[in-house]
Amino acid sequence: MRYSRIRELAETAMRRPGVLKLYFGESSRPTPDYLKRAAAEAIAGGFTFYTENAGLPSLREAIAAHYAKWHHVSLDWRDEVVVTASGVQAILVGVRCVLDPGDEALVLTPAWPNGSAIVTMCNATPRQVAHPLCGGRYTVDFDALERAVTPRTRLLLYTSPSNPLGWVATVDEQRRLLNFARRHRLWLIADEVYDRLYYAGARLGEPAPSILRLATRDDAVMVVHSFSKSYCMTGWRLGYLIARRDVARKAAQLNEFVVSHAASFVQKAGETALRDGEAELLRQLEELRASRDFCLDALRGMPGVAVPQPDGAFYLFPRLAGVTDSFAFCRALLDAQNVGLAPGVAFGEGGEGSIRICYAAERSVLEPAMERLAAFLRQR
Repeated sequence: MRYSRIRELAETAMRRPGVLKLYFGESSRPTPDYLKRAAAEAIAGGFTFYTENAGLPSLREAIAAHYAKWHHVSLDWRDEVVVTASGVQAILVGVRCVLDPGDEALVLTPAWPNGSAIVTMCNATPRQVAHPLCGGRYTVDFDALERAVTPRTRLLLYTSPSNPLGWVATVDEQRRLLNFARRHRLWLIADEVYDRLYYAGARLGEPAPSILRLATRDDAVMVVHSFSKSYCMTGWRLGYLIARRDVARKAAQLNEFVVSHAASFVQKAGETALRDGEAELLRQLEELRASRDFCLDALRGMPGVAVPQPDGAFYLFPRLAGVTDSFAFCRALLDAQNVGLAPGVAFGEGGEGSIRICYAAERSVLEPAMERLAAFLRQR
C-alpha cells in the first residue's frame, strides 16, 4: 500500500507555513461545544469501559430512530446496525465480510480512494467505472458497469453524495443500481456519509435519498455512515454500518479483531449529535451552501475551467483545460501560491485533469485561495 496522492501532497503542504488548506475533506469548524460537553459528561458518568462489539445499544437504537425519522425506513437496531470507529472502518469490515482473495469489486469513480484501497487490502481487485459528465451533470454509465462484470465480481461500491464530485444519485439511478446488483447477485455498498449535506431537497436539511428506501431487508445491501462530516467530528472517529442481519452479525464479530469497538464516551457524544444537533447542522448547511456558491462563481470566471454545480457534500471538482497531470498541477500551485488542493488523479478513473476543492473552509481561506488559483491559471 502507498500513500494516497491526497496524503502525498498534504504531507508536503503540512511542512510549510501559511498554506491555504483545501485538500482534506474536513470542515474548518471545530466540533460544537454541546458535543464536547456530552463527551466530558459521558467520561464523568463512567463511559470509559468496553462496550458490545456492535456498539452501545442506546446509540444503535438512536441510529434506527434517526433513519425512521429522516428516511422512513424501519431498522432492527439489535441485528442490522453496527457502530464502528469511523466511516472508513465501516467500509473495511463491510468489504472484508463479502470479499475473498481473488474476488473483484466494481467501484464508481472518481471516488474517495479508500474504498478501492480496502478492496486491494482484501487481496481482491477493484474495477473502477467512471462517472461520465453528461449535460452538466455526472451520471452512472450502466453500459460500462455491465461490461465490467466478470465471474469473479462480488461487490459494487458507490458514494452518494459523492466525494469528490458532489454528485447525488437520483432515485431512478439508485433503483437501477439496486436492480443491477440483484441481477448479477452482487453485494451493494452505498457510502452515504454526506447524506445530510444536501442542497437540492425541498428544504434545506432534507437528506439525500438513501438506497435503504428502495431495498428490502433481505437485499444484499450495506450502507456506510459517519458522524465526521455532518457533526464536525472528524477526529472523534465514529461511524456505523447498516446491513442485512447475516453480514451485520459478521461485521460486529470482525470489529473485535480490528478495534473492539468505538470509544464508549464518543458513542455517547454521537447519541447527543443525533438528538440535539439539528440546529447546528442547519447553520452549517447555510454556510456551506453560501461557500459553494461563492466558489462556483469564482471558478466560472477563471480561464479554462469547467465545473458542474454539486448537489451535496462540500466539494467542487473542476476540470482544467490542458491539464494532463493533476498532481503536478497541484504541486506547482502549492509551490507558487501556497494553496493546497487535492489532485483529481487521486480519485481514480475519470479524475485526471480535475482538481478537488473542499469549500468547507472559512471564507477568510476561500477568498484568497480563489484569487491565487485565478492568478496561477492566468500565468500558465
